[in-house]
Amino acid sequence: MTLLLKADRVTKKFGGLTAVNRVDFEIEKGMIAGLIGPNGAGKTTFFNNITGLYTPTEGQIYFDGQVITGLKPHLIQKRGISRTFQNIRLFGQLSALENVLVGEHVRLHGSILEAFFRPPRVMAEEKMARERALDVLDFVGLGRKIADQAARNLPYGSQRRLEIARALASDPKLLLLDEPTAGMNPQEKRELTDLVRHVRDNMGVTVLLIEHDMKVVMGISDRVTVLDHGEKIAEGLPQVVQKNPQVIEAYLGTGAAAEGA
Repeated sequence: MTLLLKADRVTKKFGGLTAVNRVDFEIEKGMIAGLIGPNGAGKTTFFNNITGLYTPTEGQIYFDGQVITGLKPHLIQKRGISRTFQNIRLFGQLSALENVLVGEHVRLHGSILEAFFRPPRVMAEEKMARERALDVLDFVGLGRKIADQAARNLPYGSQRRLEIARALASDPKLLLLDEPTAGMNPQEKRELTDLVRHVRDNMGVTVLLIEHDMKVVMGISDRVTVLDHGEKIAEGLPQVVQKNPQVIEAYLGTGAAAEGA
């Protein structure tokens, strides 16, 4: 498989606290990879280093063969990395369609002046963007009927799907999902898991997800990486990682491992 993302000894320090410590990580194109660990393990900090919200204190990050360490988030998004957040960050007062259009802005080419005067080329681009946004709403299972509804009025599970739709609107090569099933009931979790596979299989998007629900992460991931206190303690196939004594001690717990949770 072709390497898409590589982190080389990535470290992030906040004063005297080392949140991520010399982490090596690789993900190949077409993979669904899981990143797990107890609270405070450094998972979201590692995500934030990849997406440019943080700049690593040490180490390098490569994406699609190019160094992206230290680039601003919008430039990293243009390269093909998009994400969702643990706490939903939709524009609640905007419609579902408008939220997806926000995600498309990195793909549009019109200038501020052209947006004001709206020449035919810009109008055509806006029409195409709207149609693509509607297609994305269909793709994630929300459908066009909710396009004009305010995001804040949608059910919780639909808001999660809408955030994924917005992330997909930028046409990413790599999608980072931070706790995508948090707050969902078992049925919603199964449906969201199916959606993640649908994204990989039908859009060709590589996926990296942080997830606390072990049934979800072990059931969907091709490979699982485990962080504890900012360091990588295990990595491999889900069924192998699940039986790793260090992982059991640090995160899963003896009962969870024994039950195959």
